[in-house]
Amino acid sequence: MENKPEDIAESSSLETPETVNSGTASPGAAAPAPPKKKVSTKLRDIISKVNIYLLLFIFILLLAGMLVFVGAQRQQRDLAQPGINTTPLSTEALNQLRGTDASVGDPKQTLSIESNSIFTGSVLVRDNLEVAGEIRVGGALNLPGITVAGASSFDQIQANSLSIAGDTNIQGALTVQGALTVSGGTTFGGPISAPQINTQNLQITGDLVITRHIDAGGGTPGLTNGNALGAGGTASVSGTDTAGTISINTGGGPAPGCFATISFAQNFSGVPHVVVTPVGPAGAGLNYYVNRTAANFSLCTTNGAPGGSNFSFDYIVID
Repeated sequence: MENKPEDIAESSSLETPETVNSGTASPGAAAPAPPKKKVSTKLRDIISKVNIYLLLFIFILLLAGMLVFVGAQRQQRDLAQPGINTTPLSTEALNQLRGTDASVGDPKQTLSIESNSIFTGSVLVRDNLEVAGEIRVGGALNLPGITVAGASSFDQIQANSLSIAGDTNIQGALTVQGALTVSGGTTFGGPISAPQINTQNLQITGDLVITRHIDAGGGTPGLTNGNALGAGGTASVSGTDTAGTISINTGGGPAPGCFATISFAQNFSGVPHVVVTPVGPAGAGLNYYVNRTAANFSLCTTNGAPGGSNFSFDYIVID
């Protein structure tokens, strides 16, 4: 009996693995397919590796996209900020401006010069001048008014009138050609060298060392004759309130008493100390003494001086 193709397909589809493995298949049947278990395991390993690389590639794409997005946002923000539109000034335009009085642009525009510039004539700036770098002036600098907010360094400054409101620190020597007036206290850490110092009141808290003579200046005090000069006797004074000489010329019949009263040109604040010394032996035999007040002092004697004689006394007065 002849089998149809449909019967053969049906019989082959009904075969089970157990029938094939048992060897009961017909001799004319096709050979069984090889097992797929090992092939599927290798394929699964390949797919797992492919998935890892795919995930890594996707992560790189996402990271690159984020960087591009951030850069685009920053560029948009920079573009959003207001800027200054610049227009280059050509050589032809500069040649047209040469020798003419022309206005370039308007107050809303900005002229930017990127190269070095040399101005052979005067430069007038009607508004504020802002300089971001250093200013170097080769000649004289004349400024009606200058305000310096930060630290400044000047090699030489010549000012007709200089007013400093804050503290001033001078590292080098200070030379003042005219008068120096200080209304407040002054402290000097080192020695002071001056040909002449005029002061109304000098207070010294330490030792006073004077390497030369003391010249006591001031006006000449007044003198009033006393009764110890005798008839026709005279007296005179030379010097100042601080030191001087009293010259005495006795007349006839001198008596004990005062030869003269010396009135100070300027009264002392209290009763001063008066030191009197006879000059030569003529006045050494007198029993002399002084009377003193803040306004004057008197040179006196307890015994009468010889008549018709000349002698003198030096005095020193210290408050």
